[in-house]
Amino acid sequence: MNHETSRDLYDRALDVLVGGVNSSVRAAPQPYPTFVRKGDGGHVVDADGNRYVDWVMGLGPLLLGHDLPEPVQAAIQRRTSEGPMYGMPTELEVEHAEFVARHVPSVEMLRFVNSGTEATTSAVRLARGYTGRDKIVVMQSGYHGAQESTLVEGDREERGPSSAGIPAEFAEHTIPVPFNDEDAVTEVFEEHGDDIACVLVEPLLANKGIVEPVDGYHETLRDLTDDAGALLIWDEVITGFRVGGLGCAQSKYGVTPDLTTFGKIIGGGFPVGAIGGRTDIMEAFTPVGDVFQAGTFSGHPVTMAAGLETLQYAAENDVYEHVNGLGRKLREGLSEIVADQAPEYTVVGTDSLFKVLFTRRGDAQSGACADGCEQDPDCDRFDACPKNGADVARGAVERWNRVFRPQMLDDGILLSQNQFESQFVAYGHTEEDVERTLEAYRNAL
Repeated sequence: MNHETSRDLYDRALDVLVGGVNSSVRAAPQPYPTFVRKGDGGHVVDADGNRYVDWVMGLGPLLLGHDLPEPVQAAIQRRTSEGPMYGMPTELEVEHAEFVARHVPSVEMLRFVNSGTEATTSAVRLARGYTGRDKIVVMQSGYHGAQESTLVEGDREERGPSSAGIPAEFAEHTIPVPFNDEDAVTEVFEEHGDDIACVLVEPLLANKGIVEPVDGYHETLRDLTDDAGALLIWDEVITGFRVGGLGCAQSKYGVTPDLTTFGKIIGGGFPVGAIGGRTDIMEAFTPVGDVFQAGTFSGHPVTMAAGLETLQYAAENDVYEHVNGLGRKLREGLSEIVADQAPEYTVVGTDSLFKVLFTRRGDAQSGACADGCEQDPDCDRFDACPKNGADVARGAVERWNRVFRPQMLDDGILLSQNQFESQFVAYGHTEEDVERTLEAYRNAL
């Protein structure tokens, strides 16, 4: 494939955009990123005219794909034609919030914001203001956006900011623990329980290779927060309205958090974030309570139209049956390929998420979960499959990034920018896309 235009655009971008990009992960592909000209169903066409099966899907927001169904497209165009935004409330905000509250177990009230980062930042502030406590517990390798309270590395004994520009004092109040380690988080609550405002956790690690929770882990977090008077916050920015359908991951796993953060799909491909939860907690936000939160573009009418119409279309047109069915076909096909060609690797994902992790451990694939790793104790590879982000990071990450992904790209398959990001199935994908992708995996592995 010819990539000269992408190369030239990146060369120009390096002069005017920091690192040539507007979000760090976009610079991960070597030697330069692919510049996209347009989307088409489950595909994208790059600046050189190359066409790819697209499993990035905007890093998750595009549940329906690049071609929006007529009702969704019409709603966006109608709202845009009536003026871009007003700085005042609209009926759409109310309708969208009502839809979310009807379907998501934890949500009684909502506050729309402009990004997943803004949602988690506001949720942490809300938890601290509601409880009157400062400390928060997060998962090592979990991702909750570019905010000071969660850009922390280390463990409960020694920790510090994971980015320059963050005062060390921020890290004093954030306690990282390994995902899926019940003993570690229990010890933290035994030591700091009276000072913990919240536990902030993804239902599954979706930014570090897709790691499912072990049986009982989320129930343990629910019990610990209840007993300590802390809040349980689920970050469903990635999983919201993708895992578990309209009820989100909390309906799939049967645990109801106190607060939930949203992004991506809830905006239908436009910038968005949201915080939802119990009324008594949510009303700690201004103008009812004392926890300040505001934003010029919050509840943006075009975003509200796109998000609401996307979810309504999904509810009425078997969207989840389609995307989850293709996700299962991908994972089952990949499990067969991996068992035959790379038995040390691990197929992961659920619903419309999928990935192959280049794990190093495990001598055989016999008995492995055919539909992606489910953390099944009866599986032959249970002890070898990744349980947290550190396990994923010990894999052959550079082989995936520098050898495997470029080969897939040359074969017309666009995968996530690195080994850690999730890959997403959309309504615009077809069984032909799945078969073509599986064949490319056979060739590359």
